[in-house]
Amino acid sequence: MQVSGTGRRHSALVVACSLFALIVLWPLATRLLVADARAQTTSPRLRVATTTSLYDTGLWDALEAAFEAETAIPLDIIYAGTGRALEWGMHGDVDVVVTHSPSQEAAFVAGEHGVERIPFAYNHFLIAGPAADPAHLANLAPEAAMQILHAAGRFPFVSRGDDSGTHTREKALWRAAGLDPAAVRASGRWYVEAGLGMGPTLSMAAQLGAYTLTDVGTFLAYRHDLDLVPIVDRGDALRNVYAVIVCTRAANRAGADRLAAFLCSTGGQELIGEFGREKYGRPLFTPCAAAGCGSD
Repeated sequence: MQVSGTGRRHSALVVACSLFALIVLWPLATRLLVADARAQTTSPRLRVATTTSLYDTGLWDALEAAFEAETAIPLDIIYAGTGRALEWGMHGDVDVVVTHSPSQEAAFVAGEHGVERIPFAYNHFLIAGPAADPAHLANLAPEAAMQILHAAGRFPFVSRGDDSGTHTREKALWRAAGLDPAAVRASGRWYVEAGLGMGPTLSMAAQLGAYTLTDVGTFLAYRHDLDLVPIVDRGDALRNVYAVIVCTRAANRAGADRLAAFLCSTGGQELIGEFGREKYGRPLFTPCAAAGCGSD
């Protein structure tokens, strides 16, 4: 049987179309199938709100790398004062919060915005100031130091002034000293509100030759850029406990639970306990998930 010229052209066209599909479309379809499979197996991103004092030390860089390597869950970390971080958690903007203000955290959980407050590490606050220590606060209890600053009314003190965990602890120290934080705030130009994170607040205090309350981790991370020294660094009131809270409105609840477990795990605790040793000659944090974080 003979095939007409038209039939041969049709057959050739069919073969050409088949080759086109095989050469061009099949690889494209394969890539789409692979991308779809990866999308189905890749964990959704986990949104974390943390404090500036934790972020400024660089600890989160180390934690993020270790957590992502272990779980393949990518982290989106945003930082702010504790008050703002908890606000994000309340509104469902983040899945988990890592903060350092026990009273604010307790209210967050009591309001059913968080599942459970889980302490996992601590360091300490300290009052930093100029090396000359013009107010003669060295070796005093923190409450006595606050009384002297207020009574003198002429030695500048820079407050975070941002509803952060550090700011909350500062107000607790004023109250422990028998003073009303609102009255202190209005008592004169010596009291300066920065409204900034811990690093910028330390820089402002150095520029003004002022005292300020800071966590030791951020102070050590910034100390080479500051003309400030530790002035008051002892006292139970200066313990600074960090806690992780899974948010009740978490979009990625499974990922949030895994992060909380990681921070309290043997590997996570060892990483926290060693962080800063090589660079600063001492760890910046003490892990405490297993032994308990003490009074907070």
